[in-house]
Amino acid sequence: MRVRRVITTRAGGVSVSPYDSFNLGDHVGDDPEAVAANRIRLAEQIGVPAGSVVWMEQIHSRNVTVVDGPVTEPVPVTDALVTTTPGLALAVLSADCVPVLLSDDEAGVIAGVHAGRVGARIGIVPATLRAMVDLGARIGSIGAFLGPAASGDHYEVPAAMQADVEKHLPGSAVRTKKGTAGLDLRAGLRRQLLDAGVAGVAVDPRCTISDPSLFSHRRGAPTGRLASVIWMDPDTDETHETPETPGSGAGGPLEE
Repeated sequence: MRVRRVITTRAGGVSVSPYDSFNLGDHVGDDPEAVAANRIRLAEQIGVPAGSVVWMEQIHSRNVTVVDGPVTEPVPVTDALVTTTPGLALAVLSADCVPVLLSDDEAGVIAGVHAGRVGARIGIVPATLRAMVDLGARIGSIGAFLGPAASGDHYEVPAAMQADVEKHLPGSAVRTKKGTAGLDLRAGLRRQLLDAGVAGVAVDPRCTISDPSLFSHRRGAPTGRLASVIWMDPDTDETHETPETPGSGAGGPLEE
């Protein structure tokens, strides 16, 4: 069994401005039919049934939900999904927050986490690690991938907010390119994960605020949402390749 990961971009969908064009968020004011068409296109291109992509009603919490099969509606009031079910694709929506994809490939346990400033501060990632261990994962066998997010170069916050986040998520406080107080949540989360003992952390270097190929709420709202997706391919043939995904860029989907 092989763990796969895909990160989308703005390109390749049917939504019109300002959601152009591969918006996958159903809560941002976009035409529901366009969002539904984009979600079907995503599922088709990654090779899973549309009903096997599990979405969340993300609320910036530390709530973690274990799922074991397809669901017809977004999982309510949660910011992390965990599963041991092959073929079930866990989707995280973001437009500056950090999408965190976790997997213990040996144990067959995966997770998708929405880690915004609030969720990262209050411990959504440690809560997810605990849920994975409860399902048989070993901390030392878990690998992490942090997707595109607001970078420390551009994520400006008030000094008091910076100090508060740094207190709860050490390593997050930075100075922006303007010399102002800033946050690099991915740096803080990477430190938190490594301190917890995970096997390794890979970080997508792209900044949602500065990269126009990505959605960014801070750059301008209303806007769409990217999707970071993780799933276990039940096809054990190691030569199997994931087809190119609309919105994932010219090079096809990003995989570890």
